[in-house]
Amino acid sequence: MAQRLQTVGSHIRLWASSSSPSCRACQKRGLHIPPGEREKALLEEDPALKHYKSTKGTAQKVKLFGDVLVIIVSAGCCYQVYDVTKKRRAERLGQTES
Repeated sequence: MAQRLQTVGSHIRLWASSSSPSCRACQKRGLHIPPGEREKALLEEDPALKHYKSTKGTAQKVKLFGDVLVIIVSAGCCYQVYDVTKKRRAERLGQTES
């Protein structure tokens, strides 16, 4: 059984190593090649779209508000679970004493 697993593992390694160069060859651009003229033009800032971009401060405030909201909701859920278990435990103790 162990020998069979070793052969399966060697087949997988062989397949992975043989498929890697072909995948690398099909990439359009390597990491060391600088962007062309079209890419540079697309990356430039467009003054017509400047009106629609959010400012950094507003984005940070919205993120902070979302983080605080998640913490509050999580705390509320934890408290509700605690409260329900406390009430059930009190009911069980009340039933056993009766």
